[in-house]
Amino acid sequence: MIPILSADNIISADLRGAIIALGNFDGFHQGHQAVAQNAYDWAQRKNHPLIIATFDPHPVRYFRPDTPPFRLTTLEQRQKLFADAGANAMLIFSFNASLASTKAEDFIANLLVDRLGAYGVVTGEDFTFGQGAKGDITLLHGYGAMVGLSGKAVKAVKDSEVISSSRIRKALQDGDPQSAMALLTRPFTIEGKVIHGDKNGRQLGYPTANIELHQYLRPKYGIYAVKGRLSDGRILNGAANLGMRPTFDPPKELLEPYFFDFNEDLYDQTIEVELHHFIRGEAKFDNLDDLKKQMALDCEKARALLDR
Repeated sequence: MIPILSADNIISADLRGAIIALGNFDGFHQGHQAVAQNAYDWAQRKNHPLIIATFDPHPVRYFRPDTPPFRLTTLEQRQKLFADAGANAMLIFSFNASLASTKAEDFIANLLVDRLGAYGVVTGEDFTFGQGAKGDITLLHGYGAMVGLSGKAVKAVKDSEVISSSRIRKALQDGDPQSAMALLTRPFTIEGKVIHGDKNGRQLGYPTANIELHQYLRPKYGIYAVKGRLSDGRILNGAANLGMRPTFDPPKELLEPYFFDFNEDLYDQTIEVELHHFIRGEAKFDNLDDLKKQMALDCEKARALLDR
């Protein structure tokens, strides 16, 4: 796995002179991938290292801390995605009061050039930075050239409209993981440690692997056809409830995948669960027999969707 660097520290000599792909990159969708690819190609031509940078917490979380969870990827997931994009390292800018008050010119000269030793920076054409978001690609080109930094901007990627994290979030909240998958170029995936639950699924004959959602965006509550990736690389098909489990008291927000033809202990293991198809919304059942019948139908439909 590629190393994780902090923008609070001076970068080691072997990574100075890097091309830095700079953005929030939450989700690392098609548009983000275009920025990373441009930076990768530039780094290859110049024989320079490639660093892909991100911000944590997200600036939205810093300025509006009461915002509901909206993350599409964790830092760990981004580390893997950046590695797959050819990065030599992942760089994290800690978004705090100090960074928020840094003037755009100082962000370029003091952080990117002096501290990080960047040769060049690639961003999306609408990327802004610095105090009051006053820095943009025009400043990066002009002021950057004065202090020895090259800058490039990549145009937004479009299908019928601009591909963005907000579009992906809306698709997931609308119960449309297929559209989100097309924009991401992969399924929306929740990664987490399997925790002990109330054993309701086991009593019903459908033992589930319970995962807390933490800072992930909440997709539409309901039943999904899913694929699970275990820590050893095995991939399993299944059906999952994502939501509050309204039939059981007290309600508890969880992702609860049931994997077909699988009966191994997953407690305390970190697994990935991909959302492939939305089957139905959450419903409260009058009794467990009705719930069990519906679960059988849900699993049958999930199998058919995943086999297709």
